[in-house]
Amino acid sequence: MPAQSIWTLLSWGPEGWLDDIAYGALITIALALATLPIGLTIGFFIALAKQSEEPSLRLAANIYTTVFRGLPELVTLFLFFFGMPILLQHLVRYFRPDVTIDVNSFVAGMIVLALIFSSYASEVFLSAFRAIPKGQYEGGYAIGLSNWLTMRKVIVPQLLRIAFPGLENCWLSLLKDTSLVSVVGLAETLRNASIAARVTKHAFLFFGVASLVFLGLAVLSSFATNAILRSLGRREAQR
Repeated sequence: MPAQSIWTLLSWGPEGWLDDIAYGALITIALALATLPIGLTIGFFIALAKQSEEPSLRLAANIYTTVFRGLPELVTLFLFFFGMPILLQHLVRYFRPDVTIDVNSFVAGMIVLALIFSSYASEVFLSAFRAIPKGQYEGGYAIGLSNWLTMRKVIVPQLLRIAFPGLENCWLSLLKDTSLVSVVGLAETLRNASIAARVTKHAFLFFGVASLVFLGLAVLSSFATNAILRSLGRREAQR
């Protein structure tokens, strides 16, 4: 391929595809960032349920993680994107037969990725909970803190520091899993690269660019997480 052709294809504007790739990268970042707080919150409460004294809560939490860790991510996405509208359509047709239910690809991707992310994050949180000595809880109760305050002021700061390396791996997996949503039409990095490869017949070029985008996001994430980890370490030392 001539060098001029490469630079033309990777330029901005009507003759290039760089603007589409950049837009796809923004969608990838937005999807991952939108999923992260939901997945962390669900994962935290699933971990709490797994160490609950209530057997039904432990059973429900174990079923949850078994299902979403056991199903292939793509199958889970198809179930929510294609299967859920059909199920909801059957439910609402008794009341509003004229209503058509569609699922937004971004929302479907966010829900599915949050469920998958939370199932893995819950195991990280659970390991971190088990690494904290019971004396930390007892110390909080001894100075008059409630269960909520003991969790927020004593346990959670230690929990985050212990769980952070594992959660970093979950985040990197989440970034890569955003590419799965391309199969349901979301214009993220991989889908836009696929369109460019199909139109221009330069598959190696554009899939290589998509690979560099994901690799760049992983490297930036590593810098960011290292900075956060150092900050957590300094705060722990000040305590």
